[in-house]
Amino acid sequence: MNRIVIPIDATVRSILLLVVLLSLSIASGCSLYQYGPASLYRSDIRTVHVPIVRNETYRHDLGPRLSLAIVTEIESRTPFKVVSDPGADSTLLVVLTNENKNVLTETTSDDPRALDATLTARADWVSRRGEKLFQNTVAPQSGSAISFSQDSRFVPEAGQSIDTALQATIEKLAQRIVSQMELRW
Repeated sequence: MNRIVIPIDATVRSILLLVVLLSLSIASGCSLYQYGPASLYRSDIRTVHVPIVRNETYRHDLGPRLSLAIVTEIESRTPFKVVSDPGADSTLLVVLTNENKNVLTETTSDDPRALDATLTARADWVSRRGEKLFQNTVAPQSGSAISFSQDSRFVPEAGQSIDTALQATIEKLAQRIVSQMELRW
C-alpha cells in the first residue's frame, strides 16, 4: 500500500495555521457569552416593585390599566419577579403625564375619519440603594426619568373606539417601558 504525499508549501501551511488559530480565538472569546433572555437583564436585580401608575390625565382608569400591562410584560418577558413589597430589589415608578386624541383625517362634513390616541409617560427604575437603573440608549442623561410616548390609530367609521385604541396604546407603552429595562450592549 503506497501513500501519496502531497507537499504543502510554507505559505499554505501558515495560512491554515492562521485560520485554525483565528477560529480558536473567536470560539474562546464567546465562551463567557450568555445565551437566552436572562443575559439581557441585570443579574443583581431579582424583584421589582411596581406601584400603581400615577395618573395626571382626566381619564382616571388609565393608571391601573397601565400598571397591569407593565406587570404582565415584566412577568412574561423578563427574569424579574414583580412583588408588592416596597422593599424589593428595585422599584419602577411611572407617571402618566398626558393623554391626547388627534384627528388625522376628516370627512367632507368635518366628522373625524381617522384619529390617533396618544399616551405620554415618564418612568424611572430605581434600585433599593437609590441607584438609577434605566439606561437611556438614545441620549444618556444621569438623574432624570425617561419619557415615553405611544400612539394607536383608530377609525370610528369602522367601528373602532377610543377605548380599544387606548388599550392598544397602553399595551405598546408597557412593552416600550419594559424593553428599556434591558441592559445596553
